[in-house]
Amino acid sequence: MSTTIQAASGTAIHPAQRFAPRRSASTVRARTAVTSGTDTPRSQKEAATFADPGLTAREIAVLDAWLRCDSKQEVCAVLHIALGTVNTHLTRIRAKYATVGRAAPTKASLVARALQDGLVTLDDL
Repeated sequence: MSTTIQAASGTAIHPAQRFAPRRSASTVRARTAVTSGTDTPRSQKEAATFADPGLTAREIAVLDAWLRCDSKQEVCAVLHIALGTVNTHLTRIRAKYATVGRAAPTKASLVARALQDGLVTLDDL
């Protein structure tokens, strides 16, 4: 019984490597952490290329609280506002992102948008 498999490229690989990622973790980290020849992280450079949704300071505060809290009721308690107010702010935030072509229909997508725009960092979450 053979312990190697013939890959599509014609090279022999071990069966355990058949589903292995093609790039090593260090290669991915190197590509995403710093671009060649600069000290600026790639995420900071990319943040400037996204369309600005034009969120107000209060919308940013509600978004930040909602991303940190487990529920909208908790946001209400933290910011001392009604549930309807939280829902209105989140609806307007989503509408503003959709207007600039960066739809965010879910909480996960709002997390991604906030990270892209530099409103929160991974350490904040």
